Amino acid sequence: MKPRGVIAAGHPKTAEAAADVLADGGNAFDAALAALCAACVTEPVLASLGGGGFLLARPAQGPVVLYDFFTQTPVAPRPAAETDFTATQADFGPALQEFHIGLGSIATPGVVKGLFAVHRDLGSMPFSRLVAPAVTMARDGVELAPLQAFILSIVGAIFSATPASRAMFASRRREGALLQEGELHRVPDLADTFEALAKDGEALFYEGEIARKILDDCRERGGHLTAKDLAQYAVVKREPLIRTYRGARLALNPPPSSGGVLIAFALALLDDADLPANGFGDAGTLELLARVMAETNRARVETRLADLPADEAAGRLLDPDLLAGYKQQVLGRPACTRGTTHINVVDAHGNAAALSVSNGEGSAYIVPGAGVMLNNMLGEEDVNPQGFHRWPANRRMSSMMAPTMVFGADGRTYVLGSGGSNRIRTAILQVLVNLLDFGMTLDEAVEAPRIHFEDGLLNIEHGFAGPEVAALVRAFPRHEPWPTTNMFFGGVHVAMAGAGGRALGGVGDPRRGGVAIVT
Repeated sequence: MKPRGVIAAGHPKTAEAAADVLADGGNAFDAALAALCAACVTEPVLASLGGGGFLLARPAQGPVVLYDFFTQTPVAPRPAAETDFTATQADFGPALQEFHIGLGSIATPGVVKGLFAVHRDLGSMPFSRLVAPAVTMARDGVELAPLQAFILSIVGAIFSATPASRAMFASRRREGALLQEGELHRVPDLADTFEALAKDGEALFYEGEIARKILDDCRERGGHLTAKDLAQYAVVKREPLIRTYRGARLALNPPPSSGGVLIAFALALLDDADLPANGFGDAGTLELLARVMAETNRARVETRLADLPADEAAGRLLDPDLLAGYKQQVLGRPACTRGTTHINVVDAHGNAAALSVSNGEGSAYIVPGAGVMLNNMLGEEDVNPQGFHRWPANRRMSSMMAPTMVFGADGRTYVLGSGGSNRIRTAILQVLVNLLDFGMTLDEAVEAPRIHFEDGLLNIEHGFAGPEVAALVRAFPRHEPWPTTNMFFGGVHVAMAGAGGRALGGVGDPRRGGVAIVT
């Protein structure tokens, strides 16, 4: 029997929800939306109706389009002294990262509007059918997977910060602890919310009962959101950023988000490099990639990318003269001898969806009776590069999320994306290089060890040859070797369709519990 499609996602149950919809006759976009709803249960730290995201869509008959339903800054910010805004830390092991939570950290969420906008434009099944797997999981419970238990332990301080969040994620085995691996995560309130959304539509969240609860709490307890924020929020359809690399055509998340344009910038710096001459894992190749990452970081800051209007950002960063200067810094040197999840679906008809969603780390605020934790995007350093409480009002926030499609010269289509905060762009960059420069298989490209350079520190994942690492670290005195593979280095899930859709394949990144299903 001809395959119906392929799904690559961050949890088996997330992928199964998509596969179930494909088996019932749905298309790739139906399946992606069903998977997103399921992820709110199966990957509760990473996905939420209270967050934001992006869907890069390639309809079988039509151009590629980007649905931007990321978070928006509030219309009328309150004085910082009046807000509920508290610092906390997440412990990644070798690295600590500070976040801020509370009602003052919440930006206007877009996931619910995004679900309905994509469904109206591209869906083929009733919305009630798409939420059905999530309703069942939320009501009956899903065993907390090892990776999800680990992630919950990292952000335990956030999920224990309020009575409501403690109650929703409390362990039934250990008094005073959060959910443990293997315990059932049940959220009956969230099941009711999905059913109510299928009946009443997005207005429930932005104008109705859920909106009233959010607004009452923000007004009384130090949040920024007002009725105007929720009523005015709109999904934006954007033309993707199109670039070429090694004969392949890439469709990337365009500005105002920065992940796609920074990947394009890094690939442009590599255009003149002959990476296969040294081979994967060679010290010279690794140093070149690290310097590309360093120059990409520098360009992000020096061009003030986050402050540029969306229609100017790509042109400024990818200006040939500017690129030439940064390229000289990379190639002119001697070579030495955040809470995000991603879903890909490709169906047998040629439809393709790359969906990235994030709740930040969560604000610890649970909408009463709804089973939904809202985001903490105003408390994330990664998306507030100019500092907290300094964001411009009523503006779509920038994100590192970078759903990506690659249309190869050989007729193959790769659909990919990653979680991992600031590591998203470097993780995707390295998988693209592995596929397009080194000709790796899907499994090899995703599972190969990675590096990440930021703020003067080179992080080196376990798996590179010892002599190559020894040579590399001489060029980077500030370095951090990691003893194992780790979710810190992203989670790149990939779905692939062969020429003419004749072959389907996929891989989920084991760093983030990824799975792939061909159905």
